[in-house]
Amino acid sequence: MNLKSRKTNEAVGERRVRVVVAERNPLVVSALREMLECDGRFELLSSVQSGKQFLELAASTRFDVAVIGWKLADMDGADVLAEVQSRQLDLRITVFSNDHDIGILKQCVRLGAQGYCFQFDDPPIIFETILAVAHGRICIPYIDINKVNDTPLSQLTVRERELLAVLSDGWTNLQIATRTGISENTVKYHLKNLYDKLDVRNRAMAVALYANEKRRTPKSPFG
Repeated sequence: MNLKSRKTNEAVGERRVRVVVAERNPLVVSALREMLECDGRFELLSSVQSGKQFLELAASTRFDVAVIGWKLADMDGADVLAEVQSRQLDLRITVFSNDHDIGILKQCVRLGAQGYCFQFDDPPIIFETILAVAHGRICIPYIDINKVNDTPLSQLTVRERELLAVLSDGWTNLQIATRTGISENTVKYHLKNLYDKLDVRNRAMAVALYANEKRRTPKSPFG
């Protein structure tokens, strides 16, 4: 365990884990609230139904773990995770999904979620997932790690990775067109192909995937 994780572990261990919930279904929120309140290890600070509300709350409230549903009132979990990375918010997030699609789990891992559990899991599993994430660890159901690491980014051409890199630097379509000598329509065509390969819907999600891969790639000790 690294120094940051150890400090997080010690700090959380001295008090109840502060939890924020983002979920569009009020029945799920009510059930989760009752579960957490009956367990003395947690303190539910707030619950919201939309991604916009959650991001606003995350910017103004200190908490240990966010538990977010995969489908919120205005966006899905992938959008929220992408926005968290884009805004460089220092959050620990557990996705609370009612969908057993392994593709969703892989997407959450690629976008930086630290925890993942299902709404139909037994309460002890949900509690242990939240606690693990609060203490600085990653807690997800078993999947083949080699398949997770085989991300869509590994299938990109050199040119497509260069395009993704300049997107992450904040280049606009016009800047890309001007500096590469192609038309804006051609840039849009290349971006559409890029988004299709990455299985994302927009620039923010593509940049978030790229940023997460860079963060997870170990740097050489020689520079």
